[in-house]
Amino acid sequence: MRTFTKDDVLEQAQEYNVKFIRMQFTDIFGIFKNIAITVEELPKAMEGRIRFDSSVIDGMVGNREREICLHPDPASFVIFPWRPREGAVARLICDIVNPDGTAYECCCRNVLKKVVTEAEAMDLRMMVGVETEFFLFQTDDRNKPTVLTHDTAGYCDLSPVDLGENARRDMVLTLEEMGFEIGSSHHEFAPGQHEISLKTDDALSMADKLVTFRFVVRTIARRHGLHASFMPKPDNNLNGSALHIYQTLFQGLENTFYDPRNPGQLSDTARHYVGGLISHAPSFAVLTNPIVNSYKRLIPGDLSPCYVAWSTENRNTIIRVPANRAEETRVELRNPDPACNPYLVLAVLLKSGLAGVKAKVQPSRPVSDNLFALSPAEYRTRDVLTMPQNLEKAVDLLKQDELIIKTIGEELTHKYITAKQMEWQRFQSHVHSWELEEYLPLF
Repeated sequence: MRTFTKDDVLEQAQEYNVKFIRMQFTDIFGIFKNIAITVEELPKAMEGRIRFDSSVIDGMVGNREREICLHPDPASFVIFPWRPREGAVARLICDIVNPDGTAYECCCRNVLKKVVTEAEAMDLRMMVGVETEFFLFQTDDRNKPTVLTHDTAGYCDLSPVDLGENARRDMVLTLEEMGFEIGSSHHEFAPGQHEISLKTDDALSMADKLVTFRFVVRTIARRHGLHASFMPKPDNNLNGSALHIYQTLFQGLENTFYDPRNPGQLSDTARHYVGGLISHAPSFAVLTNPIVNSYKRLIPGDLSPCYVAWSTENRNTIIRVPANRAEETRVELRNPDPACNPYLVLAVLLKSGLAGVKAKVQPSRPVSDNLFALSPAEYRTRDVLTMPQNLEKAVDLLKQDELIIKTIGEELTHKYITAKQMEWQRFQSHVHSWELEEYLPLF
């Protein structure tokens, strides 16, 4: 993360003719929001004196909302490249604090910062890389999104088959202008599906990048007349979209996951970290896979990352350890989807991994074959769990995990669970098109 001060922000705002600043923050579900101010209000904003109602963070309105404040992070200041240079628009990502300056208990960014501080006390630093998948859909004559893909291309196809190449190029260029380091971009398996990978960064910076990434990708897609969707499974006949999260713990400049003396050149720390993730994965599923639709992607299948196990080669386990070694040794979590709140997800991943390291949790043996291809008898002997198969079950598992609840806080957990239970109830009470197609002709 770059070093930037309040004075630096004020100077750059003046130097680049900034007129409007978007004070950006996320609610407990990871939805990016903002309050826009003019540059004349920037000195006041930098002092944390922009106030608003807590309901916008909590995701619901009750009768006990209170006043909270935006506390901007100077390091997050950036000017939007797609807006005019005269009267430019910039942004600041903000923490949420109480009027007395203490952290608001439902500030997701602060949840992650606390776990990062815990790792630092152990002389460890989490580094994260991601691959984010999304769809580009056509819009209708009222500019509303459809599920009609804009091309029929497949994995790594080129133009003219890949009709999203120009939009994806503009997304990458815009992100790079905003300080992102892009690893690669390409067309994914399904028609209209794309992937952009972000190079490794520290955990807090990566969470900031991910919420910004979704905002930028959707903005640039709109300028191309398309709708960018991060919905996990937007169509029955298309592959789902994933958020693959690559994790490493560094001690100074040393990758603690690498040990050339151990089998597979994986250190004990790496194995214990994997053990921690496996121990808590079903419980944090409601965070990594946060909506009803998420579980349509986790149905058991050849490529579905739904089995709570790890492998160095298998892609239907939730954890894979890629072949890279030395300073590139890392652990990949494959089940998260891009609808998640990255602050909460990275917080619980790091906390679970650290718990595994502290307790020296040994993971089960790595899986080398396709679990989906096993017979029921073979599957039972492997003692491998699957991830929860719906949102209701995921919520129940979260309620039982004290470590995850403690990590995100009891107040945030209560509000998150309440909202997810209401979401499940709305889904359950709604008559879906499948029911009409299946039953209406018969009954």
